[in-house]
Amino acid sequence: MIKGVRVDYVAILQEQVQSMWTGFIAILPNLAIALIVLFLTWLVARFAVRIANKLTSKSRMREDLRQLVETIVRLGIWILGIMLALIIAIPGFTPTGLIAGLGIGALAIGFAFQDIFENFLAGVLIMLREKMRIGDLIEVEGVLGKVEKITLRETYVRQLSNELTIMPNSMLFKNAVQILTDDTVRRNEVIVGVSYDADLEEAQRVIEEAMKTVDAIVEDRPIIVYAQEFGGSSIDFLVQWYAQSAQRDLRQTKSEAIKAIKKGLDAAGIGIPFPIQTNYFAEPLRIEHSEAKDKAAD
Repeated sequence: MIKGVRVDYVAILQEQVQSMWTGFIAILPNLAIALIVLFLTWLVARFAVRIANKLTSKSRMREDLRQLVETIVRLGIWILGIMLALIIAIPGFTPTGLIAGLGIGALAIGFAFQDIFENFLAGVLIMLREKMRIGDLIEVEGVLGKVEKITLRETYVRQLSNELTIMPNSMLFKNAVQILTDDTVRRNEVIVGVSYDADLEEAQRVIEEAMKTVDAIVEDRPIIVYAQEFGGSSIDFLVQWYAQSAQRDLRQTKSEAIKAIKKGLDAAGIGIPFPIQTNYFAEPLRIEHSEAKDKAAD
């Protein structure tokens, strides 16, 4: 404090509070108009999304691309509405001033939201590419399920056991994704073992005839039956066929194929042996009998 000069801090504080209150009262009309602009933005966004949905539903656009169009329309309208509301509510506000004011803070924000931006870009690229549509059965990083929804940040995968897994888009974009339903049909296989004393030519013919009785197998694709290897107790045949690529169809067709093969081999008298294990000992085994057990046997 300068000698002889007395500062009235209470009066200065009151003056600043009064000035802030007066400024707040002055911008109340602007705030009201800004709120109205946000409300109109909400209405326009809903209306625009409905129009976009009607237009895209009439086309042959994929479901994930339709969602991308709706998201971009909604996001664009909200960005314009929020910018207009800020211009009305804050006198002197401009988009260029906002960008310039961020300065180094923009770099910090970029690092902080790196994962969000990465997933956002990955989501756009996933939606734009032709493969992996909604409804496809996929397997990625040990997760096997059906794609239910793709957003700009994450993908919803419903596993076959009915659990829902939400995966970041960057995981699906960076890692190998197996699309099991990319084609309408998919190959399946089973190993069939026959006894060593069986006629292999006859066994192969019986298996082929049995597979032809399975209705779910795609008829225009070949049925492959090959003797593969000498097993521990059987000669193993590899049986391959094509069926509809849906997971339920694959399981059902495999079940019908196994039943048909078993029925055909039984009718032909060809045995499907149990696993047999042979033990070899370096020295002959001695079998000892106790006198008590011998007397009890007598």
